[in-house]
Amino acid sequence: MRKVFNSTTEALAGVLRDGMTILSGGFGLCGVPMALIEAIRESGVGNLTVVSNNAGIDGEGLGILLESRQIKKMISSYVGENATFARQYLASELEIEFNPQGTLAERIRAGGAGIPAFYTATGYGTAVAEGKETRAFEGKYFVMERGIVGDLAIVHAWKGDTEGNLVYRKTARNFNPVMASAARMTVAEVEHLVDAGSIDGDHIITPGIFVKRIVALDQVRKRIEQRTVRKRA
Repeated sequence: MRKVFNSTTEALAGVLRDGMTILSGGFGLCGVPMALIEAIRESGVGNLTVVSNNAGIDGEGLGILLESRQIKKMISSYVGENATFARQYLASELEIEFNPQGTLAERIRAGGAGIPAFYTATGYGTAVAEGKETRAFEGKYFVMERGIVGDLAIVHAWKGDTEGNLVYRKTARNFNPVMASAARMTVAEVEHLVDAGSIDGDHIITPGIFVKRIVALDQVRKRIEQRTVRKRA
């Protein structure tokens, strides 16, 4: 089966549809599949539910899909850097399902592992637990959380081979690995595409069995979300 495609548009052809659930890897602006997100914007699909740690920032990452109003609902843990997100939410134009960050990561991991639900103490007694089943184990209360499975996962990797095996570099190894395993279709964009067998098996983080399509990026623009520097002496 051919996995390598010539462009992000080609890699997403026949996959996108209105109303689908998309898992988007990355954290802040690190490891975010920018090129695939841009291709989704250009496709014009709408009414999307997007699962991501955050909503990007204005004009970058998932922020561009908010600006084009293609997202109906976000399932996230942090959205504080995006003014467009705040405006749409306060105007009741955007649905939000907030999750504690660890719970969100585990919901995605569980979905990829075929676990439909699990119990966690995080959020018990708070608004996070409203409407959810709770249960006591050994005298302590827990909240039941459902696993998440998406229609499509889009991820960004530093290196990938033609069989779809992926390696993430440093902080970009955040939500990408769990996202890649928790969708019915995973499409990866990679900075460096190599031949099958070129990657040491011990270095592979996402096995190619999870990745259906892959596209090599011609250029990679990496924006720093918040630059922090020390003052010169």
